[in-house]
Amino acid sequence: MTDRTSTGNRIHGTADEMKGKAKEAWGDLTDDERLKLEGKGDQLKGKAERAMGDVKDKLGEVKDDVGDAIGDARDDIERRTR
Repeated sequence: MTDRTSTGNRIHGTADEMKGKAKEAWGDLTDDERLKLEGKGDQLKGKAERAMGDVKDKLGEVKDDVGDAIGDARDDIERRTR
């Protein structure tokens, strides 16, 4: 996986899932077990990529929350020491 934004991860993940479903369906129609397995693999890769986007968003939220808490604590300390 390359370094993408969370939205980029979701877009690429969705594309991989769609590609995988198409491969799996084509493999099903042609009795090509290898192609069906490739399709399932692409779908798993896509799900992982989308999950990575979700994780990036959640980490960003946590980072913002921690920053806000530190700022609030700093402001509180400054008010008390005046």
